[in-house]
Amino acid sequence: MHHTIEVNGLHFSYPDGHSALKGVTVSIAPGEKVALVGPNGAGKSTLMLHLNGILQSSHGQVRVGGMPIQKDNLGQVRAAVGLVFQDPDDQLFSPTVFEDVAFGPLHMGLPESEVRHRVSEALAAVGMDDYAGRVSHHLSTGEKKRIAIATVLSMNPEILVLDEPTAGLDPRARRGLIHLLRDLNQTMLVSTHDMPFVAELFPRTVIMEGGRVVADGPTPDLLADEELLEAHGLERP
Repeated sequence: MHHTIEVNGLHFSYPDGHSALKGVTVSIAPGEKVALVGPNGAGKSTLMLHLNGILQSSHGQVRVGGMPIQKDNLGQVRAAVGLVFQDPDDQLFSPTVFEDVAFGPLHMGLPESEVRHRVSEALAAVGMDDYAGRVSHHLSTGEKKRIAIATVLSMNPEILVLDEPTAGLDPRARRGLIHLLRDLNQTMLVSTHDMPFVAELFPRTVIMEGGRVVADGPTPDLLADEELLEAHGLERP
């Protein structure tokens, strides 16, 4: 089954009363690579946290592969949607890279041989085959970002949701990450402030501001609209 993401009329307020999402509707088809852009505080991260059930709202609906996100299918949703946080240190907590990447498959109850196979495949996919025995917190930011992506790839998700993947990377690490994401065939929703990255990798862009989707369309069209970009504080690449 190919998973799509469908968000309909999603509202969300934090306990302090801050309204972060104000009726967001967006759908992503299998195989699409979609950039999510907008100023800080636009609601991008809040939206992403709804896509695998870390946050849940009673106002509006989120479906993954036709399933509404609720307690009894959270396991299936989280297997389908791999969420990679902006700070890889939020994702890496085991003594070695191998253990970090093996964590998800082990918790899925897979046999050891399958876990090892998935770890080596995930590390190969991010170009980090030789890092299994390394200590995660000794790695560079770029290396950590790749390992964080591997920890999600080892779960074989159909959808990747990435928050600011190029933030904090030097030019070489950023270029490597772009090549890595281009070669992965998962459906992707990627939040970023890096507009050249958007132009290079994502056929479709969604612009959010103030908890709402303010534009959604082909990336070249949106990036050619100087008034639109200026209105939402976005740099033309």
